[in-house]
Amino acid sequence: MPVSEVRGAWAETLACAELEARGLTLIERNFRMKCGELDLVMRDTRRVVFVEVRYRSSDRWGGGLASVTPAKQRRLIRAAQGFLRYRPDLRRLPCRFDVVAVSGKPETPLVRWVQGAFERR
Repeated sequence: MPVSEVRGAWAETLACAELEARGLTLIERNFRMKCGELDLVMRDTRRVVFVEVRYRSSDRWGGGLASVTPAKQRRLIRAAQGFLRYRPDLRRLPCRFDVVAVSGKPETPLVRWVQGAFERR
């Protein structure tokens, strides 16, 4: 497995643990469709939360948050729509798109959770 995939999986595991500690429940991890992938699909008390996890060793080039471009947002929205077709029991719940940016060294990671990072247009 390439180093970038190992780091990505590590960042997703770290993000999932952080969000679970804050009260969210994991529904699905790495949901893949032709149009894109959802890193984490979670649920808080009232809504489905689609979480994009981004790891960068430094914020020198804008960091993980800056890497969620409008094109990436569109792919995530399409994947979320596909997920909701796959899980009709969740269709009526409100949805939110969050980003968890993980940066720094694995020994001392910085985790930044941005709730409602973008909206479906």
